[in-house]
Amino acid sequence: MDGRDTSVQALKLRKTVVLVGMMGAGKTAVGKALAAALHVPFRDSDAEIELAANMTIAEIFSRDGEPFFRQKESQVISRLLDGAPSVLSTGGGAYMSAANREMITERGVAVWLDAALPVLWNRVKHKNTRPLLRTPDPHATLREIYEQRVPVYALADVTVTSEQAKTVEAMAQRVIEALKARSDVLQEDKTE
Repeated sequence: MDGRDTSVQALKLRKTVVLVGMMGAGKTAVGKALAAALHVPFRDSDAEIELAANMTIAEIFSRDGEPFFRQKESQVISRLLDGAPSVLSTGGGAYMSAANREMITERGVAVWLDAALPVLWNRVKHKNTRPLLRTPDPHATLREIYEQRVPVYALADVTVTSEQAKTVEAMAQRVIEALKARSDVLQEDKTE
């Protein structure tokens, strides 16, 4: 015996996992934990856009408008899907584009982190980094966005419920368990 744990299962990611969902669903935090657990890079489309533009998302929205931002977002997502399999966190509105949904499903797998409205509000209400919530009634705005987007998020390839009480690591494990059902995405290699 060489002392190794023979029950360990190695998981090989075959396609990029694209996390979609509302602002506050945990895409970035869960994405980082998921990438670490799968030993693959973590990418964030919003961070890549900010890096390329040398300005924040809010500044891009203010200066160039949402349509310009969405165009750049699609270009960045396409570029990131061309790379080696990784975990990609997208902005809340990225999945609203039919072209993005098609591209993500063809070249990766869309995983919707489905969080209830009260959970989302609890997570975003004290943050001023959300340009879409810079309104007189941010809770009403969040509810409106939620109601518009949930039917589209429901089109994702995989759905994982995001709960307030779950740790980031537990949520990442939930995603892994859901992806194990997709041999085209996550391949188990049982070592003996």
